[in-house]
Amino acid sequence: MDAELTALATAGATALVQQMATDGWAQARRRLVAYFSRGRSEDEETVEGELEEARADLAAARVADDADAAADVTAEWRNRIRRTLRADPAAAAELRTLLDELAPGAVQRQGDVNNTISGGVQHDMVIQAGTVGSIHLGNPGDPGGPGGRR
Repeated sequence: MDAELTALATAGATALVQQMATDGWAQARRRLVAYFSRGRSEDEETVEGELEEARADLAAARVADDADAAADVTAEWRNRIRRTLRADPAAAAELRTLLDELAPGAVQRQGDVNNTISGGVQHDMVIQAGTVGSIHLGNPGDPGGPGGRR
C-alpha cells in the first residue's frame, strides 16, 4: 500500500478513536457507520456494534490506565481502514472529507437560521446567527440602555 494511504489510514484511526471519547460521538458514529458499511444497509448494524464495542474497550483501557489496550483499539481500526482503502480506492476521498468534518475546530452546520422582521422600520439592532456568544446590545451613548454608561 502506498505511503500516502497508510498515513491516511493512521490519521483516520486516530481521529476515530479520539471521537469515541467526545460528546460528538453519536454524530461521528453515524458518519463512520455510513463510511464502513459503504451504502450496504445490511452491514450498518454490524458496523455500529463493532464501533460501540471498540468504544467500550477504549473506555475500559482508559479507566485501567492501560495505554497498550488503547493503542490496540487504534491499531484495529487503522487496519480496518487500510482494508477499506485497498478494496475501494474511491474511499480515500470520502475518508479525507470525513476527517475534515471530524477535525477539532471544524465548523459543523447546525441548520438554517430564518429571521423575519416585520412591523415597519426598525430603529434597533438586528442579529441573525446560528450561534451567538457573548454580546452586549444597546447604544453606548444611552446612559440608561443595557450597553450605556451608568
